Amino acid sequence: MATAKQPAAKKPAAKKPAAKAAASKPAVKSSAAKPAAPKASASKATAAKKPASKDAAKRSPNAAFMKPMTPSAALAAVIGSKPMPRTEVTKKLWEYIKAKKLQDATNKRQINADAALKEVFGQSSVSMFEMTKLVGKHLS
Repeated sequence: MATAKQPAAKKPAAKKPAAKAAASKPAVKSSAAKPAAPKASASKATAAKKPASKDAAKRSPNAAFMKPMTPSAALAAVIGSKPMPRTEVTKKLWEYIKAKKLQDATNKRQINADAALKEVFGQSSVSMFEMTKLVGKHLS
């Protein structure tokens, strides 16, 4: 038992300088403790959002996106002539762009149109964000 008390005696002696340092900085610890509480509530908020995302996974797709659309002659030369949903049209366009290496090397957001895509886009270079807007005009 005497040996158990001796290590305990050494530990408080080692903590005394730390206790003095802690005594000189109580405002820092109290302010640090306050932001920790919102972080805990933020993690609770994200935990509460996780079940909502599971519900979102169960929802059905939008019927407007899944409706088969007939491409125009210019667009049919690129993706094919059979009717397909808008999502598939975009996928086929990206397959074509990747296969022909039409994406700009330095700015990956730009698409440099070849002759077939130039008929669809009406421009020689198009931003990937403009692409779907321009292609929408060729679907009916």
